[in-house]
Amino acid sequence: MNDMEIIDSSFSAVINAPIDRIDIPEWCFSLPEKDYQACSPAHIAAGFTTAPDGRRMSINVEVIGGSLMVQHYVETLAKKDHLILESASDIFTPTGRTTLHIKWELSVRAIDGQRCEFTNHVVSTATDEFRSFLDRQGIPFDVFRAQRAPMSIAHNKGETPLFAASIERAALRK
Repeated sequence: MNDMEIIDSSFSAVINAPIDRIDIPEWCFSLPEKDYQACSPAHIAAGFTTAPDGRRMSINVEVIGGSLMVQHYVETLAKKDHLILESASDIFTPTGRTTLHIKWELSVRAIDGQRCEFTNHVVSTATDEFRSFLDRQGIPFDVFRAQRAPMSIAHNKGETPLFAASIERAALRK
């Protein structure tokens, strides 16, 4: 863990579909809002657009640990079996607005001809703006990290099997 890292969380779940039927970027950038909401009680809204450089962007809105987050996930790697998205996410707290950097990595690997293992990996790191935000309030970063990490990890653990089920449904519709 580096001195700016808040969490590094990874969970896996089985997808009962062959790997050649799975296309994670297609799933991610066409996921209906109701399906996104069904993957966690913390999920509020999802939409899609493009970044200024033309790369696809997924906009996700959720509440974790009482803070509203608006994530602007831009694809940095897009393969059928592996998607990496990075976001300068806006965080709205009772004491103001700030940002975090989040790297969201989704991948699948074949278990056998009919099943895959899906992995949902999230790494969040503090921006300089966020560190200043905590400093202005007199909150030590380690104290914030200790309080935030369990909530973020629980969120990832809860959404992973539901994302896997959604990807499975999309794969089996093909």
